Amino acid sequence: SSGINAEYGVNKSDFTPEAVGKVSVAAKSLCMWVRAMEVYGRVYRVIEPKRKKLSEATSQLREKQNSLQEARDKLQEVTERMETLKKQYDEKLRMKEELRKSSELTQLRLERAGKLLSGLAGEKIRWEESATNIETNIGFLVGDCLVAAAFTSYMGPFLSDYRENLVQKVWLPDIRKLAIPCNPEFTVSAFLAKPTDVRDWNIRGLPSDNFSTENGIIVTRGLRWPLMIDPQCQAIKWIKNMEKGKLKTIDLQQHDFLRTLENSIQFGTPVLLQNVQETLDPSLAPVLDKAVIKQGGRLLIRLGDKEIDYNPDFKFYITTRLSNPHYTPEIATKTTIVNFAVKEVGLEAQLLGIVVRKERPDLEEQKDNLVLNIAAGKRKLVELEDEILRLLNAAEGSLLDDEVLVETLQTSKHTSLEISEKLEVAEETEHQIDTAREGYRPCAQRASILFFVLNDMGRIDPMYQFSLDAYNQLFNQSIDKSTHHAKLEDRILALNDYHTYAVYKFTCRALFEHHKLLFSFQTCAKIMEAAGKLDMEEYTFFLKGGVVLDRETQMDNPCRWLDDTAWDNITELDKLTNFHGIANSFEQYARDWNIWYTSSDPEEAALPGEWGNSCNELQRMLIVRSLRKDRVAFCATSFIINNLSSKFVEPPVLDMTAVVSVDVKCGSATADHWIKRGTA
Repeated sequence: SSGINAEYGVNKSDFTPEAVGKVSVAAKSLCMWVRAMEVYGRVYRVIEPKRKKLSEATSQLREKQNSLQEARDKLQEVTERMETLKKQYDEKLRMKEELRKSSELTQLRLERAGKLLSGLAGEKIRWEESATNIETNIGFLVGDCLVAAAFTSYMGPFLSDYRENLVQKVWLPDIRKLAIPCNPEFTVSAFLAKPTDVRDWNIRGLPSDNFSTENGIIVTRGLRWPLMIDPQCQAIKWIKNMEKGKLKTIDLQQHDFLRTLENSIQFGTPVLLQNVQETLDPSLAPVLDKAVIKQGGRLLIRLGDKEIDYNPDFKFYITTRLSNPHYTPEIATKTTIVNFAVKEVGLEAQLLGIVVRKERPDLEEQKDNLVLNIAAGKRKLVELEDEILRLLNAAEGSLLDDEVLVETLQTSKHTSLEISEKLEVAEETEHQIDTAREGYRPCAQRASILFFVLNDMGRIDPMYQFSLDAYNQLFNQSIDKSTHHAKLEDRILALNDYHTYAVYKFTCRALFEHHKLLFSFQTCAKIMEAAGKLDMEEYTFFLKGGVVLDRETQMDNPCRWLDDTAWDNITELDKLTNFHGIANSFEQYARDWNIWYTSSDPEEAALPGEWGNSCNELQRMLIVRSLRKDRVAFCATSFIINNLSSKFVEPPVLDMTAVVSVDVKCGSATADHWIKRGTA
């Protein structure tokens, strides 16, 4: 190309197709060819190396692409293998996670199983015993329910001795004769009341004796509203403490008592109707009958001239201060009559609390706190047991998967153990406190005896009625005013002496003159009976005398001067253990007995024969009572002086200044109840 260009001057300005064409057309074509070849050569020299390089590059590219394809194939193969391995890896990870979770769940179940076993292990023995007892008691359920239903329906008005006699000696034997299964150790208290409920009642003022517990059961379990005979206000105190904060108190003398009753029925608040007599207001009949009707999903009761909503939470209590009321059969069938007259055991416990609270307030406060803590602890134990049983009953599936149940059981177990330990310590402490309190029991026992002597005076004359509140105030005064001693025995002796005479002084203000010696004698006899110094067989003879039931076997009267009544007494006296042979002695020592009988003061004269040395003071009184009733009062006076004190046969002169002073300190109720007869 460069040779052509140099030789032929292709690039010359005149060697162009146009210029050559002007000379020769054929040369023009040749020029064009030459110029084209020159361009071709020039381009070829540039393109050809590139083509070679392109070919080489293409060849290399093909090789590289082949290599790339091989690499991609290998990559695809590796990728597929990686995917497979990844899937396997993910599967293994999933299996590992499942195994880990399974391991954790198994470990958790093991821990829960341990907790469950630990939580229930302590209950096993007790629950097995409970299950055995329940299984046994289910067999007795028919007879037990029969006796319990009869007891709550009919036993309310009666005292404990009659209740026990009727249940144990009449009902239960009859039930066994009829082959009705009944628990041989049946007691109403155990069958119808929980120990925690009874302790709560005691805390709220119900005496702890069995008679009061039975009364509490009748009041709370009876289907009819209770009418409580409550001369000492024991029931009122208990009801007010039990329903504290929501109780409404009404009286038939109040003009708006029906409005209060109506509101309480509607809102479901308890009502206490107090101080009723032997008749009840007729307007109370629908309430007593529980004449509730259901209308359109509402409970209604007609009170007066309108119907009002009846709330099922409504409670109605009725009390009377009458000690021995006579209610009509209509009232007895509409209500459950319950006798809350105070018992000696219950009163003794109350008085013990009073004297210890005065003498050792630290002990009594500690005792009260312990009683509350023990009651709360036992209640909590029962609640925990109920919660455990509820959770076990409600559990679905495996117990080990119920975390709430296991945690609750564990918490309950720890709480139960803590409470049980605290209860053991508290009960041990309570025992120690009770031991310390027992030192003051003689005071409480003496005070209880004296109150029941006062209570018995109502049998002499119905007007002799004494208030327990006023008596408690007098007891508090005696504690404050009696001589204090460092030695407990001396302190108790001083307090008993002071309080006994204080009761005598206060009571004499309310007694007729001819009843004062009787009161002193009864006081002396009851104190001696409690001390075990009185032969009750002989004392009963002294009170009742001798009654001959079979005169055919009676020994003939050897003494003409002895009347038949006196001889009847002697022959019956001969039957007593310490008087065998006294009837025969009238035949042996007829003259000596006649001298003794006609003596002006036979109580001072020596008895004939061996009777002069063998008879104690009470036995001499029995002989005097049998032969010379006119001298019994003198014997009683001497008996009181020798066994109590001479001041108990010398009624104090009424001092109105002292009376007013004491009444101001004790309150107005004292005058009303202690000087019943002083103003008569």
